Amino acid sequence: MQTVGIGVIGCGIGKWHLEGYDTDPRANVVAISGLEDRCHDLAREHDVPNVYTDYREMLARPDIQAVSIAVPNFLHVPIGLDAIAAGKHVLMEKPLARNTEEGEVLVRAAEEAGLVLGIIFNRRSRADMQALKSAIDRGALGEIYHARAYWNRRAGIPGLGSWFTNKDGAGGGPLIDLGVHVLDMALWLMDEPNVTRASAATYAKLGPQGIGNWSGNRFSVTTDMPYEVEDFATAFLRTARGSTLYLEASWAEFSSRTDEFGVHILGTKGGAELDVKDYATVGTLKLFSFEDGVQIDAVPRLPEKVASAGHAEVIHAFLDSILDGVPMVPDGRNGLERTALIDAIYRSAREDREVEVPSVMSLLEVGAA
Repeated sequence: MQTVGIGVIGCGIGKWHLEGYDTDPRANVVAISGLEDRCHDLAREHDVPNVYTDYREMLARPDIQAVSIAVPNFLHVPIGLDAIAAGKHVLMEKPLARNTEEGEVLVRAAEEAGLVLGIIFNRRSRADMQALKSAIDRGALGEIYHARAYWNRRAGIPGLGSWFTNKDGAGGGPLIDLGVHVLDMALWLMDEPNVTRASAATYAKLGPQGIGNWSGNRFSVTTDMPYEVEDFATAFLRTARGSTLYLEASWAEFSSRTDEFGVHILGTKGGAELDVKDYATVGTLKLFSFEDGVQIDAVPRLPEKVASAGHAEVIHAFLDSILDGVPMVPDGRNGLERTALIDAIYRSAREDREVEVPSVMSLLEVGAA
């Protein structure tokens, strides 16, 4: 069996990448790189023979053909460009970049080098998402004309005073952190409509008070650092097809929410509600239809998946693309599309008006001219 030498950069979220690679015998994880002591613990746990504190030394290894990048947002593009320059295929943790400009540079570099650039939109791989996508694709819901996507936490700021709440470090707050996931979920279910306009608002109300920190995070609270990003974002999006999408993303809010995300779909023949509370994997999907004059509610029985299964599915696709030339899905262009949309949402909020959303194709064509 042909294998791919893998390096993993980042020992936080990198844990999920390592668990994903463990499920595919075509992956040979040669090394991991990171600054934390726990890199050595992860190396022992996953039988990784080499640990580096300087990722550049790791990239110099000829036995590594591809890397996973799972580091803070501000490091995605510089490390990604270094990996591409070293001739490595790249699997990037979401978001692709802090902004469209950065993302364009990364996507163009990978395409010009003929290297695979994948993006971790792992929520697509959930059993409930797969079942709902199948129902939509076979026409069970008819024409999809509206969707609602949300990820809300009552107290879920990943780390007050950490890079997460620094504008330069993260690029934004819950919109770029959590909202990017549910935007991807909704647009994928809707068969990738071209979003043309965005009207949005963002708020920073609880974080600046030093409240709303997520108790489950690994970062210590540092309230003497300024809180520079939003803690709640909302947007209304219009597409070229005439369909619409409503979005909410929050790290902190006074509500009954714990840590909950989902997508609701309205179609001409049926509807669906996918609601996930505290990362549940079963009992999350309801389908609604109307047959023979009777309203029907259906709750599919779905297999329970382990938490890292989504990363594993993306990693399988990444290796398929490297070894067999199968188009990577989701790829860097998908990541850039979501980044451009998030940029438009932030711009609408800043300017207090509806704004146009540029197409990724036009962005790349303009940049190449």
